[in-house]
Amino acid sequence: MTPFEQTSGTLVNVITVLAGSAAGLALRGKLPERIVATVVQALGLTTVIVGVVNALDLTKVASPPGLIVGLSALAGGAALGEWWRLDDLLERLGERLKRRFGGQGSFTQGFVTASLLFCVGPLALIGSVQNGLAGDNNFLILKSALDGIASLALATSFGFGVAFSAVTVFVYQGGISLGAGFFAELVPNPATDPRILLVNGVGGIMILGLGLDLLQVRRMRIAAMLPALLLVIAFYQLAKLFYA
Repeated sequence: MTPFEQTSGTLVNVITVLAGSAAGLALRGKLPERIVATVVQALGLTTVIVGVVNALDLTKVASPPGLIVGLSALAGGAALGEWWRLDDLLERLGERLKRRFGGQGSFTQGFVTASLLFCVGPLALIGSVQNGLAGDNNFLILKSALDGIASLALATSFGFGVAFSAVTVFVYQGGISLGAGFFAELVPNPATDPRILLVNGVGGIMILGLGLDLLQVRRMRIAAMLPALLLVIAFYQLAKLFYA
């Protein structure tokens, strides 16, 4: 299988994010503010639902209890993320891109929000693994359609920064797809493996936070929680020693 076949779904995803962003930018400033605000609210509500559904994957891991492992990983990951100032680092990256490419307004918020929304979740992880192992890009094609719609909605509100999330998608999903052979040795069945369910569950809680952020319920420092996606696997392996 060629690298192109392994990353075909990611390439489609990048194209739909760019196309959706371009459409959103074309509409930006031409729609009444109330329409833009309501569209973003609709995206926020949908994001909340997606987050809740994914977060329920924690309840599918019974031993050790997925909720306890997930909560512990989120707490530890948030502490590490704040210590390393990950949220600030991602925002500074957005600001550098903004200055480099002449972005305006909410460039950084659009870049950070879209990057997290498009990369944190089961479709990105499992879809990339399937694409890399078997050339099956069906999950990523579905994700691409969803991301295209979301990028359009986000770009109408946040502007040019949303388009740069395509780079994040390319690096994250493409890297997973190209490294899928190694991943398969560790996780033979990604759809049912408890470690993947835990990652999906923790990711779902983070997506829920993004939804609340989009709804302007509360500003969430979601990027600071990213270490939890790795910690949850380590905590699960450690907890198994006591639940054997």
